[in-house]
Amino acid sequence: MKTLKEQTDAKIASGRQNNPEFMKGVDAIISKAKDFEDGKNAIKVGHKAPDFKLPNHEGQDVSLANLLDKGPVVITFYRGSWCPYCNLQLRALQAKLSTIKALGATLVAISPEVPDGSLTKNEINDMEFIVLSDQDARIATQYGVAWEVPEFLMEHMRVDRNLDLKKINNGNSSILPIPATFIIAKDGIVKWNYVNVDYRTRSEPDEIIEALKKLS
Repeated sequence: MKTLKEQTDAKIASGRQNNPEFMKGVDAIISKAKDFEDGKNAIKVGHKAPDFKLPNHEGQDVSLANLLDKGPVVITFYRGSWCPYCNLQLRALQAKLSTIKALGATLVAISPEVPDGSLTKNEINDMEFIVLSDQDARIATQYGVAWEVPEFLMEHMRVDRNLDLKKINNGNSSILPIPATFIIAKDGIVKWNYVNVDYRTRSEPDEIIEALKKLS
């Protein structure tokens, strides 16, 4: 089975071949967002993770505090079910979910998508981890991974992808989380993180598993 990096690299290569001008524009935007790329604003390892209470796709509130009562929590912020890179990442995490659970951890995926009936119909909510809705990227902001998406990318999503993010997110459509993953120990302290403004690049599930092994 290909690693997540091999899968995303293949998708990037396909994008460069099929839409080179757009990919050049993305490269330029990301190169200007160096602070985010370095995770400058994200919650640091060794710091207390902000607590939260967010609804799942059935509208039931889930809190970080309650999840931590059971053990460590892996939180991954993703842009939405419409993002092909997010789907690659979450499928890769689903494939490793049994190992993550065996290490006593709970996997939580958070995006700004509205927690209504439409969410239950997509592939992500057929997966076996917890999916939560963070409208207006409020919690992503607290974790330092909310990003005001440049107009170049917003136009691409509106015109080329035919995405109505205002409807999908029912909030500020220009604020999205950058891909970020945090491992939070039972005491609420961040023990590992991965932050990168390049939405085409994600943490490898095996890296998450190795970090969890160190906790146990």
